[in-house]
Amino acid sequence: MARAVATLPGDPALSDQTEPLLRTPLHALHVELGARMVPFAGYDMPVQYPAGVLKEHLHTRAGAGLFDVSHMGQVRLRGDDPAKALESLVPGDILGLAEGHIRYTLFTNDQGGILDDLMVTRVGPDELFLVVNAACKQADLAHLRAGLPGIAVEYLGDDAGLLALQGPAAAAVLARHVPAAATMAFMSAITADIRGIPVRISRSGYTGEDGYEIGVAGADAEALARLLLAEPEVAPIGLGARDSLRLEAGLCLYGHDIDTTTTPVEAALTWAVAKRRREEGGFPGAALLQRQFREGAVRKRVGILPEGRAPAREHTEIQGADGAVIGSITSGGFGPSVNGPVAMGYVAAAHAAVGTPVSLMVRGKALPAKVAALPFVPHRYYRG
Repeated sequence: MARAVATLPGDPALSDQTEPLLRTPLHALHVELGARMVPFAGYDMPVQYPAGVLKEHLHTRAGAGLFDVSHMGQVRLRGDDPAKALESLVPGDILGLAEGHIRYTLFTNDQGGILDDLMVTRVGPDELFLVVNAACKQADLAHLRAGLPGIAVEYLGDDAGLLALQGPAAAAVLARHVPAAATMAFMSAITADIRGIPVRISRSGYTGEDGYEIGVAGADAEALARLLLAEPEVAPIGLGARDSLRLEAGLCLYGHDIDTTTTPVEAALTWAVAKRRREEGGFPGAALLQRQFREGAVRKRVGILPEGRAPAREHTEIQGADGAVIGSITSGGFGPSVNGPVAMGYVAAAHAAVGTPVSLMVRGKALPAKVAALPFVPHRYYRG
């Protein structure tokens, strides 16, 4: 999961930071490696290293990239049947989640809007482990504590470590230290030891590539990062490439592609609403989502492929063939693997078919584009 937060590199919000910035356990290492640091979801984070976003992106697609995602929120739920309790807040099948496996799901509100997206790992019958978005974690913690009476909600803290090792060489790299990592199933998790450092390893990520997320105590995070960076296939990767990688993979960024005004049906995340939950309900916004499943949503998240080389950024207006406004871009930029601009956005359902011609209003000019299938690059998750 990984995943994403509510502020993108380059956003005006990056310069609006007024509170003191938090630092991840890898902050000193980022500075040592020459990273350009920016305010990001309340943390001082690396947007890129000297190699630059383009090379970092392509390196991840070809080798293995190491990302600092320690700004994400790591949370333990403990108590009597926390899976049943959590189903009162999310539309996913948590009761059916096997021990050692992971599920992507969503916090929804009473209108079916998305409060956050998250990963849930079944640790045991009485314990779940959650990873939530950085910008949402305090609200998520309050939501969990208010909504799950009798369940202990433990936040690991702002200084907990979380690394993402992503790319086609990630498995070979990690298997040198944890042989069992090589054959882990996609969306599964184990605990292990790397040169005396206890870690939690999940085979997951948010780049579209095979890879892992590795939870580690803050005090051990730098030693672990240095160990992985010493491998010849591994390079440090910043937030800029993380964003372009997830965009090419058609993965949503919370606060941009999904938020409280979008439902899972509109966001083309229907697979995250389990069939049993669609029928039974029992989560916030269930009635509205059930109606959208029956009748369809009035708009849909789609891929947008602009013609030419000009990228379409967030809030770019999308027009139909008759010039009428049919939607807007929620994420857009240059796709290094595609070697051209790519975007996602919402359009009226009647215009959502792949291949539909549209126009994008960029700097006052209507530029041709078309609705495209997602993802823009094939997912390469490990399937065994």
